[in-house]
Amino acid sequence: MKRFFKWLGAILLGLSLLIGSFVAHEWYAEKPLSFRIFLDRTLIKFSLETPEMLTSLGILDSVGITAHNGQLDDLSLTHDKEKNHYIGQVVQVLNSYDNSNLDEQEQLTKEVAQYWLSQMIADPELHYHDYPVNQLFGVQNNFPTFMETRHQVKDEQGALYYIARLEAVELKFNQLLEGLEFRENKGIIPPKFVIKRVLDEMRGFVETPAHENILYTSLEQRVMALEDISAERKARLLNDAKNKITQSVYPAYTVLIDYFVALNIKATDTVGFWSLPNGDKAYKRALEIYTTTDMEPDEIHRLGLSEVTRIKAQMLSILQSQGYDTSAGFSKAMEALKADPQHYYEDSDEGRAQILADYKDIVDEIDAGLSKVFNVRTDVPIEVVRIPEFKEQTSPSAYYQQASMDGSRPGRFSVNLYDIKATPKYGMRTLAYHEGIPGHHFQLSIAQELEGMPMIRRMSPFSSYSEGWALYTEQLAWELGFQDEPLDNLGRLQAEIFRAVRLVVDTGIHAKQWTREQAITYMLENTGKAYSDVVAEVERYIVNPAQACSYKVGMIKILALREKAKTALGDKFELAEFHDAVLKNGAVPLTILEKIIDNYIAEKSE
Repeated sequence: MKRFFKWLGAILLGLSLLIGSFVAHEWYAEKPLSFRIFLDRTLIKFSLETPEMLTSLGILDSVGITAHNGQLDDLSLTHDKEKNHYIGQVVQVLNSYDNSNLDEQEQLTKEVAQYWLSQMIADPELHYHDYPVNQLFGVQNNFPTFMETRHQVKDEQGALYYIARLEAVELKFNQLLEGLEFRENKGIIPPKFVIKRVLDEMRGFVETPAHENILYTSLEQRVMALEDISAERKARLLNDAKNKITQSVYPAYTVLIDYFVALNIKATDTVGFWSLPNGDKAYKRALEIYTTTDMEPDEIHRLGLSEVTRIKAQMLSILQSQGYDTSAGFSKAMEALKADPQHYYEDSDEGRAQILADYKDIVDEIDAGLSKVFNVRTDVPIEVVRIPEFKEQTSPSAYYQQASMDGSRPGRFSVNLYDIKATPKYGMRTLAYHEGIPGHHFQLSIAQELEGMPMIRRMSPFSSYSEGWALYTEQLAWELGFQDEPLDNLGRLQAEIFRAVRLVVDTGIHAKQWTREQAITYMLENTGKAYSDVVAEVERYIVNPAQACSYKVGMIKILALREKAKTALGDKFELAEFHDAVLKNGAVPLTILEKIIDNYIAEKSE
């Protein structure tokens, strides 16, 4: 983290202390003389408006600036309008920097920033085509998760900020309600199943006694561990928290519950974006954002069908070699595999604890064996944890949460242990490689530590790159011999066909008018995944259109670029150097990644 502190000191402290009037000019000028200062200043100003992001990053805490930890993000329509106006001004200034005055990396940074920021403000009439309250990543379930996993309680002040945030929920949810009503008036209403899911979740949340709620128990555990305050003071803090949960948090959730009970009358069972006003256009825009391509829904649908056919043939071959009867077809063979108890852990607390321990061993093993194919590495630690039980039923099989930039919180590979049959042993290696090393944890941690890069490059959020990379590493691990058991390779192929099926299902739902049931049936027939897993996934695509398409599109592009480099360079090709070119520039749109690899090929060819 030393590089981060160098950057932080140069930007935050330096702005006020080092260069006097010049720095003041650079901070307040419409167009700073320094392109780098303009970019970092933009990110700082944007971050200062999002206290939850500041808490997650840990940027200001290390220099003693902590007041944001007692605040929540502003969700008001006015704030949205102001934010978009500010981004529009930033884009204008960004475009005014002449490329002839920028070095090669600065030109690349400009191109990445232009793409990212312009996408954020494009098509303003479509900005509210989403469901902010949903069963997967809604505001209502993100809040307790954020408080448990992101909000730090290292001293009494941290506890006081925690309590302040409990009180601030009422304002945040009132702002949220304003946006929900705005969407309702535009005809952007979630499907009935989404409303049922969130109502069940929120009712269970508020019916839990305050002292048993995750917001209380999470704080209690951390407060009781503090050594520098008295038992009496701890008791008062926890009592204050309990009162805030009862008097502020639960009433805020109750208002949302009442709203969705009323909204359910207007909702339908139709699940695709095609049914919304301007829905086709909104879905096309979502595909552009997530895949960073101009691929049409039909093109992506056909690609998915083709990949499903290819991968299924390889899986059938492995199943047959392992003694499973494939004469009745793929689905029956996978059912037989799923029904075999030897592939599962004991359905108990002990069994679930062993799953977490084995995941950690898998991650540690591959981390120790990557030196030949990666020059760039990271020392950021990773931990394997269980997804909070209150949200397991509606969560995916796993996800990754990035480490804080100040080093106070490691990266987190979170695993869903609700249904033990959703964690077959033969699929664990692939999942650990995707979420952990050399997948998300590896790539995101390296991006955080890129020396000399402006922060906008270290934090760029291009899903086709990051998810494409994680899926690419699943195949890479197999190529390196980490999935040498046939069933481990079957697990890899099952994960890959899962992503190919996503191309079919996502476009099917949002462009081809598939029902939720059609999507579930197709995914069950073509993946061999547990029913609970499939339902959660399909319902994810419904509330987050196009994101699921980014995985396979990104993987295919990275593999194509690797093959392009191999063909062009011949004996000069080195896999570690190719990985350097991909990783050492941070996340970028796929079109820009191709330029980066073309430059790598040209330089290596000289």
